[in-house]
Amino acid sequence: MKKKLISATTTHFKTVFHHEPESIFLSPGRINLIGEHVDYNDGFVLPAAINKYICFAVSTSESDEFTLVAQDLNETYRFNWQNEIKPVDKMWVNYMLGVLHQLKVRGFTFKGLNVVFSSTIPMGAGLSSSAALECGFGYVLNKLFHLGLSREEIALIGQQAEHTFVGVKCGIMDQFASVFGKKNKVIKLDCTTLEHEYHTADFKYYSLLLFDSNVKHTHLTSGYNTRREEVEQGLAILQNKFSSLKTFRDVTAYQLNELKEELGETIYKRCLFVINEIKRVNEAVYALDRNHFESLGKLMFETHEGLSNAYEVSCEEVDFLVDFVKNEKQVIGSRMMGGGFGGCSINLVEKGCEEKLFEKISKAYFEQFGIQLNQYKVKISKGTSKVNKKYKAN
Repeated sequence: MKKKLISATTTHFKTVFHHEPESIFLSPGRINLIGEHVDYNDGFVLPAAINKYICFAVSTSESDEFTLVAQDLNETYRFNWQNEIKPVDKMWVNYMLGVLHQLKVRGFTFKGLNVVFSSTIPMGAGLSSSAALECGFGYVLNKLFHLGLSREEIALIGQQAEHTFVGVKCGIMDQFASVFGKKNKVIKLDCTTLEHEYHTADFKYYSLLLFDSNVKHTHLTSGYNTRREEVEQGLAILQNKFSSLKTFRDVTAYQLNELKEELGETIYKRCLFVINEIKRVNEAVYALDRNHFESLGKLMFETHEGLSNAYEVSCEEVDFLVDFVKNEKQVIGSRMMGGGFGGCSINLVEKGCEEKLFEKISKAYFEQFGIQLNQYKVKISKGTSKVNKKYKAN
């Protein structure tokens, strides 16, 4: 799959620009085992890069013109990087312009650039194709123009690009996982300090299986930003009462309950989910390090219940997918993954039963909603990287 993607992207580059690309880069999507919607709440998360990628074929030129070619969309965008960089009406372009804008305001300069990119990351499935695009493009610019940026800086630039040019006030997890991923490792990331540690993710007898609902409800962006505003209000109320509180990780259930009436039902539920989810991440790391996979799976189910009922970012279709597998003994854990309102469920499934399970659940899902279900069996991979001529990422 990786070689096929690289070959197709390279071939398209030669078709468009009539010469070989100078360099090839791969930028992965990500999964998050647990720790959803806490990356912007000073929590801990447990993501990993996966073997679904955006491939960039690139070469520099002596002009000041950038030519960006989205192979999968059959769209091209050209501009002079010296001109003012501002958002346009093509969303995919804004992810890349946002990165370039962040670099320009830092004083970096460039030459012209020709880019073709193509992807095996499913769009709208909660696998962070946007972060892969932002960070991959930032990594390309850093390498080709010798900007001297660290991986951490590339991740932060990607996050700022999404805030300013796309309008989604995302946390840092997606970008960080895409850039910092390591093969067969999950990252326990402190979203406040960006301190991180790697934990081995050897699931032995289990596979990571994603069921893609193939729905993405239109209130993702508005719902995401609304949740962020709600928890910010909640934390401010808590801090006003308890001056020692700095972040949600300092908040206890007792303190939250004491202010339940003042917070109101909705904000109380949002805050309760956050403090419980931060706790679950630490419990999940403990379980993972000891190969207690059934305990990890139980925590995943608990997270989904919180996302659906307390944080209210799930939807009927994804709830159906998670509820269905609760009755399948081969599935030890399942939950909604990503921003919500559609996308994928992530499942820990006994190896060898994936196809039979998919056949059963896809039939039931189609009967319920009239929608075809997709599945992705993913493996944990390395982060954003340059590819050598033999197509080995380094």
